[in-house]
Amino acid sequence: MPGYDFKKLNEKTAGVLKYFEAEISGLRTGRATPALLENVKVDAYGVMNVLKNIASIISEDAKTLLVQPWDKGLLDAISKAIEFSNLGVRPVAAKDSIRISFPPLTEERRKALAKVLKDKIEEARISLRQIRDEVWKDIQEKEKSKAISEDDKFRFKEEMEKKIKEVGDKLDALAAKKEKEIME
Repeated sequence: MPGYDFKKLNEKTAGVLKYFEAEISGLRTGRATPALLENVKVDAYGVMNVLKNIASIISEDAKTLLVQPWDKGLLDAISKAIEFSNLGVRPVAAKDSIRISFPPLTEERRKALAKVLKDKIEEARISLRQIRDEVWKDIQEKEKSKAISEDDKFRFKEEMEKKIKEVGDKLDALAAKKEKEIME
């Protein structure tokens, strides 16, 4: 009895999970972590770079981050990028570094962050649905070409749905955990 190779499905769903984790790590909770700034896009050397590629980001304390660019000529560009990054902070540039103090989150800001989180989980769910549709189309084509039987088609569909549901549940758990962190 022929089987269906779910390798591509597993790789793509793992990619969605990894991407979602990276996206929500940038959402601010009560603590200032370097992940908040890592993916800020900076116009450096005429190209858009993420901050983690052009500077070190150090957590000084629970409310303060220190950014030390490897090229001191990028201080202004980094400062501007952080200011326009929608984090609600004002960077303070010193001689060779930038200090960012994060104010306590207001209830309004927490709700806004929760809304951003909901948008990101919806993007991830859309990606999962697209992956599911691609695999289902492939299974149907295999059945039409007589590579698999109709019974196999439905068995593979069930297996695919189970795998998609598992990843969806993981996404929901990550989102719930992050929402709890934001709202506390």
